[in-house]
Amino acid sequence: MPTFDCVRCGACCVNTEDNRAEGYLDYVEVFKNDGLMRRRDLLSLYAVRNERGQVHLRLDAEHRCVCLEGQVGQSVHCKIYSARPSVCRRVTAGSDECLKARKDHGIDAQTAR
Repeated sequence: MPTFDCVRCGACCVNTEDNRAEGYLDYVEVFKNDGLMRRRDLLSLYAVRNERGQVHLRLDAEHRCVCLEGQVGQSVHCKIYSARPSVCRRVTAGSDECLKARKDHGIDAQTAR
C-alpha cells in the first residue's frame, strides 16, 4: 500500500492549470472563522483580498502558495501550518485530488515516500 508524505510533496499547494483555465485564480480562500483571520501579522504577509473582497492566500508567479517553502516533490514546509486555513486542513493525503495534483507534478506515491 502506498504511503503519502506531504512533507516531501506540496503538490496540493499549487493552483492547477485546470483551475486557472476555469478562471479560479485565487485558489485557497481564508474564511472568517479560520484561525488565520485572527493572525493579522500573518494575513498581511500571506493573504490578499480579491475584487469581491474575499481573502485568499497569495500565490507566486508559478501559482504556488507563498506559504510553501521548498521544492515540490522534494522537500516542502508550510510557513503557517499551525494557522493554515480550513481549506488546507481538509486536504486528505491519497484522495483523488491529491493523486491528481501529484500526477500533474510527476510525483507518484513511490517517489513521495
